[in-house]
Amino acid sequence: MNAPQTPHALHFMPSEGFRARAKDVVENPFLRKSFRGAMDFLMSKRAAQFPDTEELESLRTLGEGIRQYNLAKLPELLLQLEAKLTRNGVQVHWAETPEEANTIILGICQKHSAKLMVKGKSMVSEEIELNHAAEAAGIGALESDMGEYIVQLAGEKPSHIIMPAIHKTKEDIARLFHEKVPGVTDYTDNVDELIQIGRNVLREKFLEADIGLSGVNFAVAETGTLCLVENEGNGRMCTTVPPVHIAITGIEKVVEKLAHIPPLLSLLTRSATGQNISTYFNMISGPRQAHEKDGPTEVHLVLLDNGRSQAYADEQLRKTLQCIRCGACMNHCPVYTRIGGHAYGTTYPGPIGKIISPHMLGLEATATMATASSLCGACGEVCPVKIPIPELLMRLREEAFSPPHANPAMRGQGAGYSALVSAVWRGWAFVYRSPAMYGVVTWLGSRFGWLMPSRQGAWTTVRVPLRPAPKRLRDMLRERG
Repeated sequence: MNAPQTPHALHFMPSEGFRARAKDVVENPFLRKSFRGAMDFLMSKRAAQFPDTEELESLRTLGEGIRQYNLAKLPELLLQLEAKLTRNGVQVHWAETPEEANTIILGICQKHSAKLMVKGKSMVSEEIELNHAAEAAGIGALESDMGEYIVQLAGEKPSHIIMPAIHKTKEDIARLFHEKVPGVTDYTDNVDELIQIGRNVLREKFLEADIGLSGVNFAVAETGTLCLVENEGNGRMCTTVPPVHIAITGIEKVVEKLAHIPPLLSLLTRSATGQNISTYFNMISGPRQAHEKDGPTEVHLVLLDNGRSQAYADEQLRKTLQCIRCGACMNHCPVYTRIGGHAYGTTYPGPIGKIISPHMLGLEATATMATASSLCGACGEVCPVKIPIPELLMRLREEAFSPPHANPAMRGQGAGYSALVSAVWRGWAFVYRSPAMYGVVTWLGSRFGWLMPSRQGAWTTVRVPLRPAPKRLRDMLRERG
């Protein structure tokens, strides 16, 4: 099935191509080795940060409780956040769709006659495809996170929510910089030199930019504070050097109190990159004051819905919004580890992408994503805020493949429904409910198994054909007396 033809899905690749994209990676031994090595490294770093399993489970339970407490109060916390931020001098904007978010952000840029927007890391800006919208409006949008800068130069999307260029080798990056970065005449694959090349480019752009854009990791309602976690310092540069700072975040990122932040921060950094704490933790509560020497003169916050209210309306699906975007579920997922992020074709890949993308893009475009899972449970076991990802995947499969009904919980419910497949499963259930019918069917199968076709759909693309054994278990037991 094809992706919906909507402006915010310009570069979304429909789920029908997932199998082909995954096959390309699986058949590339170099990419498979690279992903395996990277994921093993991240898993070992996380494990080293949580040597005490009791402490880990206690902290996970606390994190889950904090997220669920704040989600339960989300509507009132959002209003409190808006009131506090407004009082602090921050202008708050609400966007229901990616189109509305882009219109708001580009409107602010046009108001200031902006020519260049320099961006800190923000998956929500990837979600709304802001770079493409800005380019269409004649406004430059430059990524300043090194990984994001690399994939932007390559004309790609991030393949991981924490490490966007994890699919690139240093040789890939060396060739990219040599070909695409102005002024780079000599090829080098020395990592320190590559970092310095990127830094030199970006430092100039921070000073030239009219607008700085950032994401938000947590927004504190009681104080009107935007919290930003980062390691490179580019986030701090984006939020302080340009005269105008625009922050964008999903509506689920709000917490009630500053006291809720430390446990979540500890879980985020240790789960994501295996760090005790990130290099920078920025807290922004307003524009530059009269007595201050630096900082933006104008701060805006864009609060985006984009399907989040749909997830919020259902008690079970609401747990999706507990996510703190650490990426641990991706690092431990046997499917993601083998195929990487680009195979999914969505902004958020891996286990978290499978449960959040259907709310953003509809089940019409993502019906098969929930089936791209072994349901091994690793994602749920490592999630720092205990999102029951396997349980939610089962729910999404039910929503996608059950018959359409009048009051669906999700947009596109029943998109993957097939009357033929449904009839086959009903027949299977009928046979297994009746011992007599089961006996007849297995007897026929053991005698006429040679009639089974050699090609059995997706099963035989990677496996030998299924054929019933020539003797049933009951027959063998009877022979043995």
